[in-house]
Amino acid sequence: ERLRRVWILAIDAYTAARSPFHRVEAGVSYADASEECRIMDKDGILGAHKLNIAIWGGFLIFSFLVYMLVSNGDFSFLLTYGALMRTFSFFLLIVRMVMSKSCRGISVKSLEAYAVVFVFRLLSIVRHEGYLPWDKSGDWFYHVVEISSMGLVSLSLYLTLVRFRNTYDAQTDTFGNLHVPDHLGVVWLLGPPLVLALLLHPNLNSEFFSDVCWTFAMYLESIAIFPQLYQFQRQAAQKNFEVEILHAHFVSALGLARIIEMIFWSSSFRELSHSSNSTWVGIFVLVAQIVHILIMLDFFYYYFNALKSGTPMRLPQHTAGAGMV
Repeated sequence: ERLRRVWILAIDAYTAARSPFHRVEAGVSYADASEECRIMDKDGILGAHKLNIAIWGGFLIFSFLVYMLVSNGDFSFLLTYGALMRTFSFFLLIVRMVMSKSCRGISVKSLEAYAVVFVFRLLSIVRHEGYLPWDKSGDWFYHVVEISSMGLVSLSLYLTLVRFRNTYDAQTDTFGNLHVPDHLGVVWLLGPPLVLALLLHPNLNSEFFSDVCWTFAMYLESIAIFPQLYQFQRQAAQKNFEVEILHAHFVSALGLARIIEMIFWSSSFRELSHSSNSTWVGIFVLVAQIVHILIMLDFFYYYFNALKSGTPMRLPQHTAGAGMV
């Protein structure tokens, strides 16, 4: 209703400006329309703040309940909390797609990379305990969280490739489209982490296969978000491009999850290095997580600016060959 009034006021003000006769008949001015627009814009900002508070406030309350119910207060709960935030991020992505009935702007390649991450991490933690949280959440809840993430990523891929396939923007999801079919661009992400995991991995499980699986998942997760950020860069060149709020929350939650996990693994540096008799292993595990955070620094900057102002998230335009990340 308010939008209709603004439209009418704007038309009347435009008409009034064209001739004195119409100005008297309409009885409105540009100031009237501007004031109405200002009120509507203020309401929109307040509404955005309330939505953001509801999303993150709800997650924090749920996290606190989880902490009280399945943790005995050990520092290692940070590992569970990071995994929980990652699950929350994919839940937001699915809500975003279902509500908008669209997968526009979502990178299939990033989703595929995360699917590989969860498969290999589960191969490691289901049969062994070396990389599990030490508190009660590591008994069963951490497994449930990781399995839930795998399920949500699979559902996201289904929605993107099947249910809402006609809205998928393949023209901007072009990361890795070099000498391989478009839908296989993710293979460029898989090779380097796998080779590195084979050469440098902890031995907390005391089994080569499961240790390599966990390390490969850790290294791959550090760059899995890259195709999504690259797609944002491509879209930023389009006029009036904005990152939808739930989409922005999804990406930022993945980054925050990595920060939380890095805090835990930083405190476990000695265990990582001692298990493999090499400090380089501990260093590479931490560097992999730092790389993830560095990749997302620009995104975090624009994301928190958007949260602070209550306005849609907009990314800077770059010329061809430049990158946001």
